[in-house]
Amino acid sequence: MSSDIYNLSSYIPLYAEKFPQKEAIRFPLSRSGNQVNYETLNFAELEERIQTFVAGFKGIGIRKGMRVSLMVKPGLDFLPLTFALFRLGAVPVLIDPGMGRKNLLRCVAAARPEAFVGIPLAHVARLLFGSYFKTVKINVTIGKRFFWGGYNTENLKKFGKSDAHEVLTPNDPAAIIYTTGSTGPPKGVNYTQKMFLAQKKLLQESFNLTDEDIDMPAFALFSIFTLAMGCTVVIPDMDQTKPAEVNPDDIIGAIKTAGVTFSFGSPALWNTVSKFCIENNVKLPGLKKIFMAGAPVQPFLHERLLKNILDSDAQTYTPYGATESLPTTSFSGTEVLTETAVKTQMGKGFCVGPVLPGIKLKIINLSDEVIEKFDLVKELPQGEIGEIIVQGDVVSPSYFDLPDKTAEHKIYEEDGTFWHRIGDLGYIDEHNRLWMCGRKGHRVEYQGERYFTVCCEAIFNQHEDVNRSALVPASCGKPIMIIEPVAGRFPQTELENQKWREELKDLAASNDQTKSIQEFMFHESFPVDIRHNAKIFREKLSFWAHEEEKK
Repeated sequence: MSSDIYNLSSYIPLYAEKFPQKEAIRFPLSRSGNQVNYETLNFAELEERIQTFVAGFKGIGIRKGMRVSLMVKPGLDFLPLTFALFRLGAVPVLIDPGMGRKNLLRCVAAARPEAFVGIPLAHVARLLFGSYFKTVKINVTIGKRFFWGGYNTENLKKFGKSDAHEVLTPNDPAAIIYTTGSTGPPKGVNYTQKMFLAQKKLLQESFNLTDEDIDMPAFALFSIFTLAMGCTVVIPDMDQTKPAEVNPDDIIGAIKTAGVTFSFGSPALWNTVSKFCIENNVKLPGLKKIFMAGAPVQPFLHERLLKNILDSDAQTYTPYGATESLPTTSFSGTEVLTETAVKTQMGKGFCVGPVLPGIKLKIINLSDEVIEKFDLVKELPQGEIGEIIVQGDVVSPSYFDLPDKTAEHKIYEEDGTFWHRIGDLGYIDEHNRLWMCGRKGHRVEYQGERYFTVCCEAIFNQHEDVNRSALVPASCGKPIMIIEPVAGRFPQTELENQKWREELKDLAASNDQTKSIQEFMFHESFPVDIRHNAKIFREKLSFWAHEEEKK
């Protein structure tokens, strides 16, 4: 690979030459009882399919720098299509289809794509909501094309194959990836070529991943990195917009059948799978690494996996970061259980580990204002809670077409380098490890006191009948703790309600951070984000609480 090519897709022909017959992608095509039938692509076939898409896309006018909305389900075509766009220097726009119709359409309109590549159902949506797609000039259907015209996969094949690689620079755009919108409207994050390559390198080196590993990504985008490492990617049979509702048998079957060695997924997914494994005495030998991200991972989940399900030499990890900056730190489940779990239960926050190589991280004074220059920042001492900022090659330089949001989240030094305000609060401990205390925008301030979500909620999550809890402000500003009881434990009578409240008040009184919290509400099922099914939509809960207060 030429040193002047900055492109993830450039790794694929190297592996196609090195081990052409090695399985690159495995996809569950159909099921007959307990038997799953897989369709596969080896690396030679993957490279051939990428070259076909490259030639086809060039033939119909897709070019370097063009924004291309990609709405294709995880499968045998998703990765070849993505790598073909990378190779052309086009800019795929990647939007979670599960974020809700309103947000999805807003994201499409905001990205102003010139081309649209999608499955038939996505094209139906394009026709029904045409005003959001008015910038689209080129349409490609992956699958059966009906009455809407444009091109389909067969049309693309007519242009033959192309092994051309667009010459790109490190700062050329690589993709626009939208945030989940769990703390406001989704924002398009500008990814550069340098950023993707830095993420691949950091993941590969930090977690000792090699081309002998087999990946099962429960979040499809993660597989662009592992495929570029030469790993086999096993796409699980699941709805990736609903990880908490996964069928454990499908995940377990894929792991055992394909010999999966590592997997990246939401803690909600692994909570569902691990409960099933415990109840049915299922072990997962050969699965050496599980990465969980998207929300704080409770210690019990590490304990379930490490002590009951995985081999003794396996490990769980909680890489920390955001769509704009991932990964920045990482911590192992073993360290959680032996060193930090007790402190988490005491309300000290979640330890997410030391910073990874090449990443700089600081804790600064909490501010809701724009900070234009780094010399206006006050760095806080060890142990003091403040705002987390990060710097490194894995950090995005900006949001797409949102200069105000870019200004809110970036702090610039005199030489032009920048820090990203990650939006979380935390502190550094005596071992130079980061502890996360919650989102900055979710803190509650009342009568001179600050309440941090992650810290306060941990106190109430110790109750055996609490599934999870959420700190929100009442309409008057005082803190309210909303409780989601475990299934079957929702209070049905006034007596049960009163008993719950007395027990929760006792828990509140046990910790200085929560002793002033005296208001409690019960909610049967928290609204959560689509991508991970784990981030609580606190704004929605707060609105619900205010409506309940009026009754």
